Amino acid sequence: MAFNSFAYHLLVLYFFFSFSLVSPAQISNFKLPLKAVNLGNWLVIERWMKPSLFDEIPNNELLCYYDGTQIQLKSTKFQKYLTAENGGGASVVANRDSASGWETFKLRRIDENTFNLRVFKKQFLNKDPDTRIVAISNAGENLEPFQILKQNGSRRQVGNNIEYRVRIEAPNGLFLQVKSDTEVTADYAGSRWEDENPSVFIMTILSDKNLGGEYQLTNGYGPTRAPQVLQDHRNSYITEQDFSFLLSKGLNAVRIPVGWWIIYDSPPKPFVGGSLQALDNAFTWAQKYGIKVVVDLHALKASQNGNEHSGSRDGYKEWGNSNIQETVDVIDFLAKRYANHQSLIAIELMNEPWAEDDTGGIPLDTLTEYYRAGHNAVRKYTSNAYVILSNRLGGGANRKELLPFASGLGDDRVVIDVHFYNAFEPKFDNMSIGDNINYIYGQRASELKEVTTSNRLPLIFVEEWSASWGNQNVGTGKDHENFANAQIEVYERGANFGWAFWSYKVKDNEYWSLQQMIENYHLNL
Repeated sequence: MAFNSFAYHLLVLYFFFSFSLVSPAQISNFKLPLKAVNLGNWLVIERWMKPSLFDEIPNNELLCYYDGTQIQLKSTKFQKYLTAENGGGASVVANRDSASGWETFKLRRIDENTFNLRVFKKQFLNKDPDTRIVAISNAGENLEPFQILKQNGSRRQVGNNIEYRVRIEAPNGLFLQVKSDTEVTADYAGSRWEDENPSVFIMTILSDKNLGGEYQLTNGYGPTRAPQVLQDHRNSYITEQDFSFLLSKGLNAVRIPVGWWIIYDSPPKPFVGGSLQALDNAFTWAQKYGIKVVVDLHALKASQNGNEHSGSRDGYKEWGNSNIQETVDVIDFLAKRYANHQSLIAIELMNEPWAEDDTGGIPLDTLTEYYRAGHNAVRKYTSNAYVILSNRLGGGANRKELLPFASGLGDDRVVIDVHFYNAFEPKFDNMSIGDNINYIYGQRASELKEVTTSNRLPLIFVEEWSASWGNQNVGTGKDHENFANAQIEVYERGANFGWAFWSYKVKDNEYWSLQQMIENYHLNL
């Protein structure tokens, strides 16, 4: 016991001296711009980057039963879809001939077959005292679980979607049934599967709407299995050899996405601990190889954008004023821990906030209130690390909207990030390789000039980009090499803080993987 205590204190002293006693000059003397890569899918999971991580989740069929899966339910007897009247806050009825937002329900997984069902306006399905099904309960209230029972052999592939015949059991042990187009109740006791049975539904799973993030992984595996799955992944996905490789290829920095749960030894369920130790390892390797680290708060509690990489449970954007202080606390923790480490170059306060729209999002004044508090938290511990502010995404955003705020901070170490993908918009799908390269030299170069002020402050960082465009199966490897090199040329000329490729490792998708692009093609790094 005495030996263990002695060894523990030696480790504490080693950690203190290696992370704290570093001259600030070592940080401030680093010469920009960054040539960086994102270490995505390491400490914040994204299924598309390594699908095999999800393969052994119980009842795992094409993500059909994960948190956030979207389903639609059609009565076989009445041939009408269930809908949350007004999108929520009222009764559930069965009077729609086709399905859209109000007829779509999001699952919150409790176990392999049991779920809460959430509606368009974020309320949950419950039964009232008369067993009528209503959508009036809010998150945090007493939510009722529903068990989805599939008919054996009923699976059908319909386009990209999957259909099952199902019956849905309520907490009272009885099944949901459609009594009329205005009445759906939980009081059916029968067990047959014929079409005339009012408790039988066709469940359509919208396969292209599924989430596959850290929440889905950890909740899917459960508290017994998830810690080992993530420990194995974190220990093998990024290692010291990767830092050596990056240095040898001319990279000088990494951006490391982290989630809000990193500050906990035992995070709130279903998240699991261990990502902090992995980040500590990254700083140790970075110091050894002379690589700078951008710590990026990628996933915020309550979700800033509804995407799987924000740690969202069901795709809703719910981060707001009430979450500011708890998010500042995460920034404070990270800044205090790494502020004086010579490898820290920047802390990013939030990744990809979404501008407000009819599904949620963050108003600009709320975002800047948080950014001011987060900036102050970093400056409590260091005047040398850069503070990165992410522009909002979405139709209500303007790429120049943060410039007045950032300039008003009176700090020459503030950075605004932009994310440039020739993807995710239909206009890129039918563009040729020549069109895409011309877009980089024309439109992207113009956009960088637009956000660059006369005194070149705040600094600009092209923090995410890739060698893929539109339909990524189009074009030869040489085409994608040329496309990547065009971006490197434009971003090095126009972004004074530098650039970061997304991402380092991506399974079976080489144009999103810098590792594979370097190994298979010639990049002008």
